[in-house]
Amino acid sequence: MARVLASGMSGSIGSALLPALRRQGHEVTRLTRGAASGPGQIAWDPAKPLSPEAVSGFDQVIHLAGESIAGRWTDSKKSRIRDSRVLGTRYLAEALAKAPARPRVFLSASAIGFYGDRHDEVLTEDSGSGTGFLPEVCREWEAATRPAAEAGIRTAQIRTGIVLSGTGGALQAMLTPFKLGLGGRIGTGRQWWSWIDIDDMVGAIQQILNDERMTGPFNLTAPAPVTNVEFTKVLASVLSRPANFPMPTFAARLAFGQMGDELLLASQRVEPKRLLSSGYSFRYSDLRQSLQHVLGR
Repeated sequence: MARVLASGMSGSIGSALLPALRRQGHEVTRLTRGAASGPGQIAWDPAKPLSPEAVSGFDQVIHLAGESIAGRWTDSKKSRIRDSRVLGTRYLAEALAKAPARPRVFLSASAIGFYGDRHDEVLTEDSGSGTGFLPEVCREWEAATRPAAEAGIRTAQIRTGIVLSGTGGALQAMLTPFKLGLGGRIGTGRQWWSWIDIDDMVGAIQQILNDERMTGPFNLTAPAPVTNVEFTKVLASVLSRPANFPMPTFAARLAFGQMGDELLLASQRVEPKRLLSSGYSFRYSDLRQSLQHVLGR
């Protein structure tokens, strides 16, 4: 059993990871914004430094918290996206580095947005970062973990793709139009979408936490990325609906602005090279099987 400190447990990844950790007998303490509402919680403000004593004595630290990237990216929204990730991670890493009893491992979220729009290029952890708002944020986000690594704490960054979950996240936002028969490709549909089943997300995180050899960045995506047009066709098929209503590129840009360009229209053909090399065995490598799993079809 390990003592685990975790942030971001109310999100779609955290809500699946938290019960999995507890089933394994781990004692989980949550970092929560605002006042702590009971035992097993520590109040924190990601925009303010943390007391090293408050985060001392844990075996594993999992940091998933961050402002949602959904919504139109106004200047204030972009500031919240950046600050919630960079400042929150830096303050947590600095507190862990100075804690009287440091953790064995610090796992921090990141995203495949690190790579930017790369067309058909196959991207692994050896690939460089791209250009744009999301790559800038991801570079700063990952760099913010350095105080922990420099203090000798094993540190890993998980670059997550599109997480397929039945309880939230990007897939849930797509379901309503597709269930109504109004779904379709976005833009040309040729852009690569790199996805991962929620069960594999949880399994990969647990492997990184428990394998002392695993440090640095890891792409958390299934080994079989698909184009947007293939993704939409498979989703529509699983839902037994047509996919005959494409969203033209200009419409995506008009509706979502910069978010449309960097999230919906960007192409990221990502492979989980380091995760596969660690021996991790994916439960869901096939998109159809994953969608059937998370949607109960």
